[in-house]
Amino acid sequence: MIVKTKKYKLETGKYIKLALAGVLRQQWWAALIAIAIMCGYFIIPSHWWITGALIAYALYILFWIIQFAGITQLDQGKILFDRMNYEITSQQIMMKINPRQGMPIKWDQIKRARKVKSGFVLWLSKVQLIYLPYKIFKSDNERKFMETILKRKGYIK
Repeated sequence: MIVKTKKYKLETGKYIKLALAGVLRQQWWAALIAIAIMCGYFIIPSHWWITGALIAYALYILFWIIQFAGITQLDQGKILFDRMNYEITSQQIMMKINPRQGMPIKWDQIKRARKVKSGFVLWLSKVQLIYLPYKIFKSDNERKFMETILKRKGYIK
């Protein structure tokens, strides 16, 4: 079965939110470091432990936001934000800009995937992702087929 989606353009704001959530979920241990620094308050009581840890964690998040915002401006990242449709089979995902131009992505190129409440997020690397909202699928059967492929490939449970 081939799933042909409607044309969709990933907005830069949505990309930054999804990418930041993915990095923070993957690097959850950074919050533990901030909490450990805050625990210095119990050794030497001073509000600077908590303030310093919060500032450091905020700078960490700001670093990633700047990275993802920068990707939206680079020429190499522009392909992620073009209006395109997708043809999804059990062998590959074909990203099509028009009927004659497209780029195949084999399933083994996808590092991880996640089903969110508004669609599917497929991660090609730490900063490259494909977001497939439910609204681009023409029917519920196509969305369920996509979910079945992701389950068979071991990306989601």
